[in-house]
Amino acid sequence: MIRNLNQFVRHKYKQLRICTRGAHTNKVIGIRREDQSIWERRAPLSPNHVRKLVMKDGYKVLVQPSNRRAFPSPEYIQAGAVIQEDLSEASLILGVKQVPADLLIPNKTYAFFSHTIKAQEANMPLLDAILEKNILLVDYEKMVDSNGQRVVAFGKYAGVVGMIDIMHGLGLRFIALGHHTPFMHIGPAHNYRCSEMARQAVRDAGYEIALGLMPKSIGPLTFVFTGSGNVSQGAQEVFRELPYEYVHPSQLKKVAEHGATNKVYACKVSRKDHLINKESGKFDPQEYEEHPERYKSTFARDIAPYSSVIINGIYWAPNSPKLIRIPDAKKLLQPAHQPWLPSSPGCPSLPHRLVALCDISADPGGSIEFMKECTTIDHPFCLYDAENHTNKESFGGNGVLVCSIDNMPTQLPREASEYFGNLLLPHIDEMAKCDALKEFSQQNIGPVVRNAVITANSKLTSNYEYIAELREKQRTHRVVASSSKKVLVLGAGYVSDPVIEYLSRDSNLCVTVVSALKKEADKIASKFASANPVVLDVQRSEGQLGKLIKSHDIVISLLPYIYHPMIAEKCIKHKINMITASYLSKEMKNLHDAAVSQGVTVVNEVGLDPGIDHMLAMQCFDEIKEYGGVVEKFTSYCGGLPAPESANNSLRYKFNWSPRAVLLNTISGARYLKNGKIIDIGGNGALLEQGSRSVSFLPGFNLETFPNRDSIAYIDQYNINTVNSILRGTLRYKGFSQNALGLIRLGLISLKDHPSLHTAGPDITWRQFMCDLLSIDRETYYHNVKSAIYDKLNQDDELTNAIEQLGLLSDDLVEKMSNPLDSLAKYLSVRLAYNENERDIIIMHHEVGYKLSNGQNESRTIDFIHYGEINGSTAMAKTVGLPAAIAAKMVLEKEIQTTGMVLPLSKDIYKPILSRLQAEGLHWTETIKKF
Repeated sequence: MIRNLNQFVRHKYKQLRICTRGAHTNKVIGIRREDQSIWERRAPLSPNHVRKLVMKDGYKVLVQPSNRRAFPSPEYIQAGAVIQEDLSEASLILGVKQVPADLLIPNKTYAFFSHTIKAQEANMPLLDAILEKNILLVDYEKMVDSNGQRVVAFGKYAGVVGMIDIMHGLGLRFIALGHHTPFMHIGPAHNYRCSEMARQAVRDAGYEIALGLMPKSIGPLTFVFTGSGNVSQGAQEVFRELPYEYVHPSQLKKVAEHGATNKVYACKVSRKDHLINKESGKFDPQEYEEHPERYKSTFARDIAPYSSVIINGIYWAPNSPKLIRIPDAKKLLQPAHQPWLPSSPGCPSLPHRLVALCDISADPGGSIEFMKECTTIDHPFCLYDAENHTNKESFGGNGVLVCSIDNMPTQLPREASEYFGNLLLPHIDEMAKCDALKEFSQQNIGPVVRNAVITANSKLTSNYEYIAELREKQRTHRVVASSSKKVLVLGAGYVSDPVIEYLSRDSNLCVTVVSALKKEADKIASKFASANPVVLDVQRSEGQLGKLIKSHDIVISLLPYIYHPMIAEKCIKHKINMITASYLSKEMKNLHDAAVSQGVTVVNEVGLDPGIDHMLAMQCFDEIKEYGGVVEKFTSYCGGLPAPESANNSLRYKFNWSPRAVLLNTISGARYLKNGKIIDIGGNGALLEQGSRSVSFLPGFNLETFPNRDSIAYIDQYNINTVNSILRGTLRYKGFSQNALGLIRLGLISLKDHPSLHTAGPDITWRQFMCDLLSIDRETYYHNVKSAIYDKLNQDDELTNAIEQLGLLSDDLVEKMSNPLDSLAKYLSVRLAYNENERDIIIMHHEVGYKLSNGQNESRTIDFIHYGEINGSTAMAKTVGLPAAIAAKMVLEKEIQTTGMVLPLSKDIYKPILSRLQAEGLHWTETIKKF
């Protein structure tokens, strides 16, 4: 029978060749072998379609042989096709996926999914070959009707397969989390001969769900479907094999928290459910089509938090709002506090509500921003850990399971090909009319095919000339991006080493370090080969600084806080993000609106204090509140000190950075709240005299503390309006306050200009300056000077000896800085510098008193102690530098996208930073006591 059929076909083809000799052979079609993936088993036309073309429409169909294709060659032979390798006789060659450039036959019409219409970089060599070989290219993706709807697509089967695969993954994810569920028996789509077999497995799972066999500690399961096209419809067809109930988006929260577990819930989300105009807050479909950039999505706020599984089937354009941004994911993947769900060690609650996400659109970095790379049929799942912004191929651990295979339908190749071919077949006649050798404008083809022609006559058609412009933009972007992301670090002091070391681990980052001192710049160059040192005084060379800022992607300022507003202004002007470890000053706050309007992120207070102290406190507060607790008391102490064995001077203190801030703090005032009463302490030494006291939370250290600035301001910042006591204190070794008071009483810690310290005045020694402060002759005998100091300090031997030990009665010259405080700071930065083989220590202690919802009173203490490395990185440098470096990378990788002046007080910022600090070896301990 097959032999007779073949004889008939050859006879018909012989007649066809006689009739068309010398003319455009538009009755010969070639079906090429797919070679884009080992899994690609689809065909553009099935044997059923070929039979119609041959027997009814008179076409000759050539099919390249392939043992991988889901339709064996004998089926095509029975349908009337000719199996042969050479397709050169065909004028129209059909495929599914991209054709290797070297296999393109010149002067032919080709139809396949080229993936070139967005100027996709990976496929530009293919486009070049198509143009060079004068290929007339029809791209299925652009075959649309008068309403702009695609007429040829695999969309439905992408949805069908995606739904089967994510249910399979759901079973594996649940078992990794400690739950056997009915989903465990659903396999991957490619394991089934046809979709009906897969549907039966889903029905079986649904039967068990209806019997109540889902673990109760999992809670209700909600499936959210985005889009209303073929992809979403195909996914929902499979979903409806389960016992289901559809709910409106407005009801999603209610069923997610209190729904039944003997069925699953579905929620269809369309544009109007989550897209709003940024100004009006309303949705206008026509305006959105024309100006999608005017809109933002509320999906991550209003819908995703109540979703167990998200099936994303929407098309995303670059100027459209994203459904879930990277920072959104950090919020979504937080523990869902649902105490009403039964749980125990063997029956645990879920780590967070969102368990799985199937991004069928498979658009890396698109509507699901953290989906950076498609998964594959070989490796269909990855686990995205939002806290660390990483992917891993695993079902266990923190994160959401992601499936985003870009060739989903090939897992059910026969059905998908039949479906696709049914849609393609009506357009074959029009496609066959295309002649690659004929002027495109003179070709008589209908609009569906004509508008899908990407190239003709060795050039892009008018509808697609924009691809050349896109390529040029991307080429320019590649030139910029080829030098990687650029980080500008301002300041090369002690803190800079950990910053540069951390950033230099990433080969995609280029670090430029600016220092006013050539010695520091040279030191950086010798330590870090990848860092580029620049000698520049930012205060005197603002123009050059502006150029440097403009040429980088982010700025980390490790300079004194007084420079930050000037630097921030330049960053805002040039739309460059910025990081500082300093307090958010009034001057910086005033730049907030300007930063927001320019879309600039300026992260402040990401050091130690401020920084880690905020983050540990906020983590504690948020955990207490999640369990219904009320914070009533907060006390925090922090200090950077010499290790006990190195505290060998009268101040029991040493400096590895500028002493100015430490000295200035001693003459500042403070405010705090104690048992509901506001305590105000004035400046000029009152802080040390009235506020200093011993603390014993670490009995092995002889510590004292005094209040630090305005503690009451943190009630609002920390959102702990229920406290009746709050104190943030500075830690020092016992004796610091008393001896620092001696410096204040002598007038050494003063910002008032002193004529003896005029920068243009004559040289003066410290003993001579002490004489000036005491109003005695500069030539006064040494012991008489000491005696005058003794009297000035109320005849306190210890204070007097402290002054002498600090070298303030020496004949060392004063480096004059106009006022006593800055001159003393300059002197002590050398006098009390760390010596070789000495190290520092960071001590932080939080005490939080709170009441739980059951009336139980508890307190939680957090102790963070970290020693510096002998002749290595100091503890201060690591604890200030590492948070700043981590925050910088988070901004670069879009983990932080909030614009304006930003503090690390929200969970999506502090949790990742704290997690990464622990990975760097910075650890703290927590203790809970019940009363």
